[in-house]
Amino acid sequence: MRPKQWVKNGILFTAVVFDQKLLHLPSFLRTLGGFFVFCLGASAVYLINDLADLEQDRQHPLKRNRPLASGKLSKNVAATTAVVFSIVALGLGFWLEFKFGLILLTYMVLNLLYSFFLKNIPIIDVLVIAAGFVLRVGAGVVLITVQRFSPWMYVCVTLISLFMGLGKRRAEMVLLAENANSHRRVLDGYTLSFIDHLLSIVSSTTILAYSLYTFSAENLPGNHLMMLTIPFVIYGIFRYLFLIHVEAKGGAPEELLLSDKPLMATVTLWGLTAVAILYFSI
Repeated sequence: MRPKQWVKNGILFTAVVFDQKLLHLPSFLRTLGGFFVFCLGASAVYLINDLADLEQDRQHPLKRNRPLASGKLSKNVAATTAVVFSIVALGLGFWLEFKFGLILLTYMVLNLLYSFFLKNIPIIDVLVIAAGFVLRVGAGVVLITVQRFSPWMYVCVTLISLFMGLGKRRAEMVLLAENANSHRRVLDGYTLSFIDHLLSIVSSTTILAYSLYTFSAENLPGNHLMMLTIPFVIYGIFRYLFLIHVEAKGGAPEELLLSDKPLMATVTLWGLTAVAILYFSI
């Protein structure tokens, strides 16, 4: 079920936070419910993905310790659980909000296509990863009545998720070295130089897009104090690049966000500063 990866679904709260409805209990509770439903749907996708990648994972130095690859979990139990989770998640999703259910269904279908086909196509694979994050943001938007949510957030989320996806591919290539394509076929379509070029483009564009958002989005306070959060974004991107290039990490972005103290600190400070500006600035 990969509970550590549930942190990705926290991006559903983007709408309720930046539409300044975090303190509005009905909106918060609907978003919280959507978060748990999305976690259930995502876990179904993870189970199916592990079933599809079973043989490759058994040859991977880290993934071979996963329950299915190591033999601790039977394929029948995993398949049955995936089906049950899918039915329950979609049922709850459509009950919570019809549009939310459609977005969750789109997310699950897209990830199934990724598991069996799209993950083997260079560039398309990371674009699909980014699309998953954008769908999460959209899922949070349809759960509440948004009034001040800026479309700029979709741009920023797309770019930062592309950044993390490319970082993950680079970390996998470094970890697996000459055996990379035998574990993940899509890596045969990448080189470290190519990924580094893409990372340079995406990281600089992310900083530019976020900076433009902080002083041009109509939903933000007119005093432009949100620009004070730009340094946190710059440091966070630089820190992630440091972890990728110097410490050869990044294979699991969600684990870095939960384990690297400087990265955790900058994300926390960015969040606290953004909330303070949105909710308490004059």
